[in-house]
Amino acid sequence: MARILIVDDSKTSRKILRGILEEEGHEVVGEAVNGKDGIEQFQELHPDITTMDITMPVMDGLEALKLIMEYDNSAKIIMVTAAGQKTKMVDAIKYGAAEFLAKPFEAAQIITILKKVL
Repeated sequence: MARILIVDDSKTSRKILRGILEEEGHEVVGEAVNGKDGIEQFQELHPDITTMDITMPVMDGLEALKLIMEYDNSAKIIMVTAAGQKTKMVDAIKYGAAEFLAKPFEAAQIITILKKVL
């Protein structure tokens, strides 16, 4: 199973995502609260997959995605989007995002996306 880093400023989103991932047998190796923290944890933990919220304080998910892909162009990053972020989703694809996950989370959708990315 995969080692996963969750990057999201919402404690509730992190908790829900962690629950779904762990129930599927994945290991959540870290949780970050913004893009800057996410980059630092990515470099330290080398997760198999990173889930990255787009809208966060300090550094947003798109900037963090760009920097992580420069550091490791084989990184598998799943962008977490809220409704109405179509432009940002297009940018994320350009920057190397592996897949997208929409809020609110649905367990079946998360599992399908993880299998696809792995």
